[in-house]
Amino acid sequence: MSAPVTAGIEPRVVDDPDVVAWDHDADVVIVGMGAAGACAAIEARDAGASVLVLERFAGGGATRLSGGVVYAGGGTSIQHEAGVVDDVDALYGYLIQEVGDAVSPEALRAFCADSVGMIAWLQAQGVPFEGSLCPVKTSYPIDRWYLYFSGNELLAPYADRARPAPRGHRAKGPGLPGSALFDPLLRRAVDLGVDVRAWSRVTRLVVGGGRVVGVEGARLAGLAGGCAAGLMRVATALRVTAPGVARRLIAQVRGIERRFGVPFTARARGGVVLAAGGFIFERDMVKAYAPAYRRGMPLGAAGDDGVGIRLGQGVGGALSRMGRVSAWRFINPPEAWTRGVLVDRDGQRYVNELAYGATIGDVMVEERGGVGFLVLDHAMVTASRGQLGPEHAQWFQRVPARINLWANCPSAPTIEALAARVGVSPDGLRRTVDAYHAACATGHDPLGKPSSHLVRLEHPPFYAIDCSIGSRRFPLPTLTLGGLRVDERTAAVQRADGSSVPGLYAAGRTAAGVCSERYVSGLSIADCVASGRRSGRSAATTEGT
Repeated sequence: MSAPVTAGIEPRVVDDPDVVAWDHDADVVIVGMGAAGACAAIEARDAGASVLVLERFAGGGATRLSGGVVYAGGGTSIQHEAGVVDDVDALYGYLIQEVGDAVSPEALRAFCADSVGMIAWLQAQGVPFEGSLCPVKTSYPIDRWYLYFSGNELLAPYADRARPAPRGHRAKGPGLPGSALFDPLLRRAVDLGVDVRAWSRVTRLVVGGGRVVGVEGARLAGLAGGCAAGLMRVATALRVTAPGVARRLIAQVRGIERRFGVPFTARARGGVVLAAGGFIFERDMVKAYAPAYRRGMPLGAAGDDGVGIRLGQGVGGALSRMGRVSAWRFINPPEAWTRGVLVDRDGQRYVNELAYGATIGDVMVEERGGVGFLVLDHAMVTASRGQLGPEHAQWFQRVPARINLWANCPSAPTIEALAARVGVSPDGLRRTVDAYHAACATGHDPLGKPSSHLVRLEHPPFYAIDCSIGSRRFPLPTLTLGGLRVDERTAAVQRADGSSVPGLYAAGRTAAGVCSERYVSGLSIADCVASGRRSGRSAATTEGT
């Protein structure tokens, strides 16, 4: 458990909830309307509860901005459509290697056993999937393919311990179809009668009689709301191409919130669900809990500022895995880059270049001080340029790759000269390249790269792409994985002694879950769906309180 470095938001304590002049009253109040909040709302409504959702911005959270991938297996209908053989044991055997002890083996086994039903449930809500199987290993497929290997399933040692299967279920839609996943959930919630209030910022919880009984907040409306919405649309559009401008616009939105927000109160007769995202955009929290990732590029939605976590802290909620951050160093596509070697300042190679991007980023930051230089020869660079057409990669993969080949790829006639040019040990890099050539000759790589991708670096000039966390032209996207500790069965927020905070639940990245040790594409959204549904059911039935 992480120490409470940052302060929680103190609640309002009332003697008698029945005498409070509540502006709204519902069985379940949900804070945040991303995937977790939407799934919680649907389940709570299906259980017969009245539901109020308070969304700080326009809705969708990080899910709407994402690639819309759900990690699922065990024999889903989409896998069957693609002719893929999978079962729960194989799914569990792979995920236990990634999840570790982030959740108990029993909780992970239940997550895997429910995986087929999760996809069926999402389809029943209107989320479109398709069984078109991507024929190549990539970080994200082009729009012809919607089922793919989204993690390390095909690589040793993972494949040695569990039969591989493609489990990245991408919602059907062009580009990054996060909206194709989220929008049907929103429509379903509204159709069921869920009251969704956008531009409603929750500022503190209300406690009465020893339990959480509601929330206080402030809502934007009229001209202020319209201005904030316009600024947020521009900020969202610029979040990747001009992140500094986007952050300044978001700061303006927060200023409008503070100045023009109209106070409100909302009673929760059954429970409050915190589904307000992570904390990657609260840089003081990142500095406090995960300082090694401070230089990374924040990835997520504007609401990922830790408010949900701090609300839970304020009523005694304990924290878990707050130091875990996923860093995405994807180097495929272009596939030719995976044939090179990634080294540290000492010139030492430290990871299989074919590994999933979050695995590469994790090793780079946690074990090598955030340093990485991808060393290629002329043939590899030439091949990579031919792999950056629309038939090979999405635009958001092609653009950064081209920028780095153009502006972040110094060259030299020899390995030693290249090392000296980029500040890497010449002797160390020479030893690494010689050892790599020996592996190419035997077809056996100590780091597990298959023989198909063991290629000698023998065509000068040689190149080095700076992949480090501080690289200005190759930013390292980062997102937080830790959050409030919750009961694995009910999603109730837990105190340090293991007891539950009555009336309070947490889901998605506001809570620690199955993806809180190591990220795999689609696992966070899958956890949002599973934990959101769990929290909604519990809050509607007051189970676990």
